[in-house]
Amino acid sequence: MKILNLYAGIGGNRKLWGDEHEITAVENVPEIAEAYHKLFPDDTVIVADAHQYLLDHHKEFDFIWTSPPCPTHSKLNYALNAQGYIRYPDMTLYQEIIFLKHFYKGKYLIENVVSYYDPLIMPSTTFDRHYYWANFYIPTMKTGRTFDVSRAEHQELSDGLDIDVSFMPRKWRRKVLRNAVHPKMGLHILEAAQKHVKQEILL
Repeated sequence: MKILNLYAGIGGNRKLWGDEHEITAVENVPEIAEAYHKLFPDDTVIVADAHQYLLDHHKEFDFIWTSPPCPTHSKLNYALNAQGYIRYPDMTLYQEIIFLKHFYKGKYLIENVVSYYDPLIMPSTTFDRHYYWANFYIPTMKTGRTFDVSRAEHQELSDGLDIDVSFMPRKWRRKVLRNAVHPKMGLHILEAAQKHVKQEILL
């Protein structure tokens, strides 16, 4: 499959996808894009605005994974608001959901945190404090634990992720680990998308 991995971070979702796919990753922070390239040297890594890249290049791919910025949607905003830090939620998320649903012909997955408000568009499924919107069925995944890398700032291997970020400057480690989708969830979703494609071919 030709896969577009937007807001790629260090590629937690991509880690278990293997080498059989042609993957393009888009990340707008050069230092994080460099780390992704070091972890996945065979992928095409582009430093760019993922939101605009989606609009310009969506027709080139079979499967699109997008994880738009989540801070303005998270429940942390209750605490920030009480401290006087007030902001609007970033509607990039819903722009991409609507765009992909109506104008993209391949399989797509949009991931974001469970929001402090009722979602404006109901997600396809919810798992581990995250929403997932998709145009294919995602079976329930039972892990037996909640994935939590919030305390992994000084760890070379984050808890459960098995992604070595010790080569990165310390200031980036906590951010990239906290933003990473768990590799097992990334694989689970890609396999569900592939299964759906196979079923469509048989029909």
